[in-house]
Amino acid sequence: FSAEQEAQALRKAMKGLGTDEDAIIETLTKLNTSQRQQVLITYKSTIGRDLIDDLKSELSGNFEKVIVGLMTPTILYDVYELRRALKGAGTDEGCLIEILASRTNAEIRHINDNYRAQFGSSLEEDIVSDTSSLFRRVLVSLATGNRDEGTFVDEALAQQDAQSLYEAGEKRWGTDEVQFMSILCTRNRCHLLRVFDVYRGIANKDITDSIKSEMSGDLEDALLAVVKCLRNKPAYFAERLYKSMKGLGTDDSTLIRVMVSRSEIDMLYIRREFLAMYGKSLHSFIKGDCSGDYRKVLLRLCGG
Repeated sequence: FSAEQEAQALRKAMKGLGTDEDAIIETLTKLNTSQRQQVLITYKSTIGRDLIDDLKSELSGNFEKVIVGLMTPTILYDVYELRRALKGAGTDEGCLIEILASRTNAEIRHINDNYRAQFGSSLEEDIVSDTSSLFRRVLVSLATGNRDEGTFVDEALAQQDAQSLYEAGEKRWGTDEVQFMSILCTRNRCHLLRVFDVYRGIANKDITDSIKSEMSGDLEDALLAVVKCLRNKPAYFAERLYKSMKGLGTDDSTLIRVMVSRSEIDMLYIRREFLAMYGKSLHSFIKGDCSGDYRKVLLRLCGG
């Protein structure tokens, strides 16, 4: 890998009349995030121009969004997406839920630090001013990045938690959502997987079915996302991708965000889950749903 060579290749692809989109796709998708950051710095030092500015002036639409996303450091990409979800036209609840439910404590802490540095307000302040009621409380809880990340399963506590969840929902008239929130947003993954097993025995139904019947709207979506990410994160993202493309129209912002943010983390696993869940490959789905350079770059990120 030579950052200088790649920087020159990118400059060549954009210089003069017309843009060589294929060369841009080829160059950027074969590099990893840290290599792309090196190219960004080298581009400025050897060519004296800002690579992202150049890309933005040459490209447009969804293709531009993917390319700029690839050039953005991972944590900053999450930060910008959260900001867009909160401060854009209307709130993008799906984006807030997806990022906050799926990132690790360490990632959430980095996101918080960078968010404040970029925008001068804390992520929590912006969540509070832009969302309401119990949904707000779930997001604030997730945004603290304070989940127990140990692996210890306290069997007595697991029995107690499962019983508490049952009594907070299925067993009573009305739902004690706070009880759901405090257990689902703070306990460690291994413990919660045990809680879900015990719960099924007590309630005779899966925890996800109870959440669906007891809650609605954004709160339901948020708690379901938490459960799905705990059980199988790649399957959660496979479902996000499927829903972004199925039916009429495409939810491009979700499609782009998942493809860019997971491309180096668990894309292979997401592809495997996608095929198992929907009987079609992610590759074929993208191929049928997108077109042009946008399709080309997504297929490269998908691989296979």
